[in-house]
Amino acid sequence: MDKQFAVKVENGKKGVNGEPSVGPIYRNLLAKDGFPPLDPDLKTTWDVFRNSVEKFPENKMLGWRELVDGKWGPYLWKTYKTVYDEVLNAASALRASGIEPGCKVGIYGANCPQWIVAMEACNAQSYISVPLYDTLGPGAVNFILDHAEVDAVFVQDKKVKELLNPECIHTQRLKLIVCFTSMKEEEKNKADSMGIKSYAWNEFLHMGSKYPSELQTPEPSAVCTIMYTSGTSGDPKGVILTHESATINIRGVDLFMEQFEDKMTVDDVYLSFLPLAHILDRMIEEYFIRKGASVGFFHGDINALRDDMMELKPTFLAGVPRVLERIHEGVLKGLEEVNPRRRKIFSILYNYKLRWMKAGYKQKYASPLADLLAFRKVKNRLGGRIRLIVSGGAPLSSEVEEFLRVTSCAFVLQGYGMTETCGLATLGFPDEMCMLGTVGSPFVYTDFRLEEVPEMGYDPLSDPPRGEICLRGKTTFSGYYKNPELTNEVIKDGWFHTGDIGEMQPNGVLVIIDRKKHLIKLSQGEYIALEYLEKVYGITPTVEDIWVYGDSFKSSLVAVVVPSKEHCEKWAHQNGLKMSYSELCGQPQLREYILSELKSTAERNKLRGFEFIKGIIVEPRTFEDEKDLLTATMKKRRDKLINRYKAGIDNVYRNLIVTKR
Repeated sequence: MDKQFAVKVENGKKGVNGEPSVGPIYRNLLAKDGFPPLDPDLKTTWDVFRNSVEKFPENKMLGWRELVDGKWGPYLWKTYKTVYDEVLNAASALRASGIEPGCKVGIYGANCPQWIVAMEACNAQSYISVPLYDTLGPGAVNFILDHAEVDAVFVQDKKVKELLNPECIHTQRLKLIVCFTSMKEEEKNKADSMGIKSYAWNEFLHMGSKYPSELQTPEPSAVCTIMYTSGTSGDPKGVILTHESATINIRGVDLFMEQFEDKMTVDDVYLSFLPLAHILDRMIEEYFIRKGASVGFFHGDINALRDDMMELKPTFLAGVPRVLERIHEGVLKGLEEVNPRRRKIFSILYNYKLRWMKAGYKQKYASPLADLLAFRKVKNRLGGRIRLIVSGGAPLSSEVEEFLRVTSCAFVLQGYGMTETCGLATLGFPDEMCMLGTVGSPFVYTDFRLEEVPEMGYDPLSDPPRGEICLRGKTTFSGYYKNPELTNEVIKDGWFHTGDIGEMQPNGVLVIIDRKKHLIKLSQGEYIALEYLEKVYGITPTVEDIWVYGDSFKSSLVAVVVPSKEHCEKWAHQNGLKMSYSELCGQPQLREYILSELKSTAERNKLRGFEFIKGIIVEPRTFEDEKDLLTATMKKRRDKLINRYKAGIDNVYRNLIVTKR
């Protein structure tokens, strides 16, 4: 029998009276006799930080780079003790400003030490931190300020203008704005005129040192953060996470990591560039703080990440697939530049090492010779000290995952989770080749099962078992803030329904195969609601009908467009093109014209960059003309459309890559 990675704690049940069938309940192997005991010293995220300050006061905690003569300098570091003192001052200054426990405090800006100081100051005084970020769309910050009833905001200098923008009307509810550095004179005046106190960072900390206050530390059941996440349509949803959820998650990671011979140490260094406003980076940083290890922040330019890697030399990297794809592309490009003989040697060594890994050897023993001759260079591209690479946020293609497993000389894992599960729901194991292309097995404190989705033909009691992924446990969220209807829609009988479709492998490992709603994620981890975009693009005068296609292994959208016949014939006449309508639809000029029209629709509707359509197929026949492409109620059948246009879509993506080069 194959090695098992999950344990079945309850059998599945066939659905009766119109109820869906449910598959067996699975748990992590560490929870086969009940969930492991919790750590009595770690009940809140404030305990996590304070414990580490006591244990590791002089360890490097937060690192950042400054501009020196127009160049980014070396990493500068603050110790745990220094950060702690800053946190106490920030916490006291918040109290002195009249912010009471239980109030919501916004944090708005790119990852940096001040972000973490603001977060820990909230943890110290029982404030609820509310990350603000603008990839949720133009009105999101305004919406969140009002919806979460935010009283104070910590903000990066670059973002102050967004906050004081007249369109952001709910800024006026704020009592306090604290800048990560300092604000411009006119910005301070503007805040004053709105009756908002505003401070530069050092000025605020200084005020706190003058008016020290007793800490009002939180209870485990208290809300730690309300994290907003994009919905299928309409406004962002506020996910409520308690201190208990966060600390149980940290404890789970601790127990999970203890099983492996490679232990995490205080000398580990994490490169932080995924937004702290999202759960993945936030939980990793909480875990690094728990361990007394170091977090170095990128200098703010995702395209210059390699420079930060060479300078910081991290041991741990978490990325969305797009970042890991870039590393893969970089290595392949480097290979194109070496002579064919060396390229051949690389390929031989690659296959040799892969063979031994598949035979069960750990990556570091599979072929030390290949590592020395060929793969050391790949490792050096990542700073030379990388030990663990985790991919999350969207599925990583097996090709890139295998390539990194063989060549990075580090562990490569995929995990699965979301804000609602406080990060992790399932996690892969290092050095297990059977995990390639999967997201691993249920996390330490999670109950896991699949539920039938009859309308999509997914059944958890058939072979292979497939269905909607449902999760239960202490790390799941308490609900959506001020949205009981939506909360009750996704949490039924204590089970959180994720909307993702999974397939359980015989060895207890999960593969994600589909999405219940037509919400997809592009490879940079951004959600796209396809049906909503079709509505927006459908109003373009040149468009009769449109089907938008995205793929979580690609970073851009493409579409099949049925043009408006009269519009196109009129355009052809104006441009002196004389031919039949179907010939016209094959003309590159018409394709470019429709693309430019789609682009102006996107701009008019303030769509975000990744929602722009980058390539199209022009289809002269309407979707109704072809049988099976639409349902009886005229809804698009995406599976049939994919089959019909697969070759064309692949071609459009290929051309996009060519034009990029």
